[in-house]
Amino acid sequence: MITEIVTFEINKDMGRERVVALFEQSAEIWRAHPKLHRKNYLYDPKAGIAGGVYTWDSVADAQEAHGEAFLVRVAETFGSTPRFQYFETPVVVQNRPVSD
Repeated sequence: MITEIVTFEINKDMGRERVVALFEQSAEIWRAHPKLHRKNYLYDPKAGIAGGVYTWDSVADAQEAHGEAFLVRVAETFGSTPRFQYFETPVVVQNRPVSD
């Protein structure tokens, strides 16, 4: 299993409400993705950064999901290019059930 961290800069004029609304719109896409184990959305208004933390079976699955269409969507929506990091995830601890 791998963890992928995707971050991108957001427009300084884009407030929290707008960012969260855009996240909620994209959540349906990710809920339906057959290879995705989990996604956590990230938002740091002070740094002007947003993104997500994804859990996949492989880097190949992550890269397939974040192909050209994803790059275009981020550029059109947030005006930036995402950065990708990949980590082996040998152990996962989840103490509480995930709630929507």
